[in-house]
Order: sequence, then C-alpha cells, then structure tokens
Amino acid sequence: MLFYGIDVYYIILVLPALAFALWAQAKVNSAFNHYSAVYTGSGLTGADAARMILDRSGLQDVRIEQIEGRLSDHFDPRTGVIRLSRDVFYGQTVAAVGVAAHECGHAIQYAEGYFPIRVRSAIVPATQIGSYLAFPLFLLGLLFSYPALMNAGILLFALVAFFQLVTLPVEYNASHRAVEILSSSGMVSDAEEVGVRQVLSAAALTYVAALATALANLLRLILIAGRRNRD
Repeated sequence: MLFYGIDVYYIILVLPALAFALWAQAKVNSAFNHYSAVYTGSGLTGADAARMILDRSGLQDVRIEQIEGRLSDHFDPRTGVIRLSRDVFYGQTVAAVGVAAHECGHAIQYAEGYFPIRVRSAIVPATQIGSYLAFPLFLLGLLFSYPALMNAGILLFALVAFFQLVTLPVEYNASHRAVEILSSSGMVSDAEEVGVRQVLSAAALTYVAALATALANLLRLILIAGRRNRD
C-alpha cells in the first residue's frame, strides 16, 4: 500500500523484521567474540572436536576442511565434507568447539535420515528458483495488472518462507545434538557447556529472524495483491 509514495506495508511489516535480524546478528557476533576468548580446558580445537564427534558417530568417511571467511562454517552433504572457518578450525575455544560440533550435528542428521533435513534438502532447488523469481513475477503482475503473475510470485515466495520454517527444527536439533555430545563425551566442562549453549542459541536466533523476515515479506505481498484486486 502506497501512502504519499511510501510503502506502508514495508514500514509496518518488513522493517521491524529486518531490525530483529540485525539485532540477532549482533547477538551472534557478540557471543562468538566473547567465547572465542574463552579457551577450553581440554585444549581441543574445533577440528579436533569435530573429528572426535564424527568418529564416535561412525562417520569416519566425513572429511573436515578449513575454509576462509568468518562464521562460514557448514556441512556439504553432496561431498560429505564439514568446512570450518579458520577461527573455528584452529581455535581452542568454547566458541570454536561449539560451532564445529553444531556442523557435526548436521552430518549426523543426514546420516540418520532426520526427516526435517530431508524435506529441506528436497525443496532446495525449488526454493532457489523461488528466491530469484518471486519478486520479479509479482512486480510484473502488479505493473501490468495481471493477477496470475502476482499469485505465482506469492506462491514462489511462500516456498521460500516454508524453507525458512523447515530450517528452524533442523538448526535447533543440530545444536541440541552438539551440546549433548560435547557434554556426554566430556569434551567440555559444565561451565564450558554454558558457553556453547549461549553461542548456539544466539546463532539460532538468526534463523528465527530469517523466518520472521520471510513471513513479513510474504504477508506484504498478499496484502498488496489483495488491495490491487479490490481496486
């Protein structure tokens, strides 16, 4: 809805979600920075912890590689490789061990056929298409008053929002697995476990923020389309 040339829906819906996303990212950076200065009593690096967790889980074939970037850590199921950023790979800190264990949680999810991650993997190709085409299709439909294109854009973006929704249990479950394994194996002390939880909880907020932003944008598109149809 435009009011004197201003997209009111964007201001009301999307901007608060973006503000939440910025706050969540700041919280992640703060927690990671703090616990990157807290060294583990075991002296384990992130790479060491990851290797131990994978071996304990029967995933000796999953490799660990160091990559550049900050908080660029991820598990690549296509190649069976956990890639850890330099600070995590070499870091002997609570933050490094926690992040590395989280990525191991994803590898274990794939190995066990964890249902939400199977759903997320299945819709990745369609989600990538939706993220590129949703807004252009919607804007073309809006420009040329063609409801079918607007609806197609909304449906594609709904898939993006669904992807973000499915991502939440995947990430929270990976973090839960990480904390449980680190604690039960004795790789971290009780005090260090608190730090791991704080780092991973902060990281999880970014996925909540991503879902909130996606839902806000989806609602905005629906409201704009509804108003255009009434006009």
